[in-house]
Amino acid sequence: MPDSPVSNGNAIMQPARTPFPLARMFYAFGFGIIAWFVIHVIFVLALVQFVMLAVTGRQNGDIKAANFSLVQYLWELLAYITFVRDERPFPVGHFPTPN
Repeated sequence: MPDSPVSNGNAIMQPARTPFPLARMFYAFGFGIIAWFVIHVIFVLALVQFVMLAVTGRQNGDIKAANFSLVQYLWELLAYITFVRDERPFPVGHFPTPN
């Protein structure tokens, strides 16, 4: 009996297996480390925003815009790591800007 599967005398076509995405694994690991730092920066900026709110009685627009960009960036990092998107985030791609 032949090694390849046969159906009615015709060989069954099996899809070609793609190679393991080793480069993506390294990028994902690096982006995971960056995501860890970004989470901490977001937390610190949130604390600063609370202090600003307590002192001045209003939110700081610059801190709010920075947090918005960092949250979008964190989403891009996690989306790349989890295969939701294929476009590489910053520093390989572009950094998100608030609309």
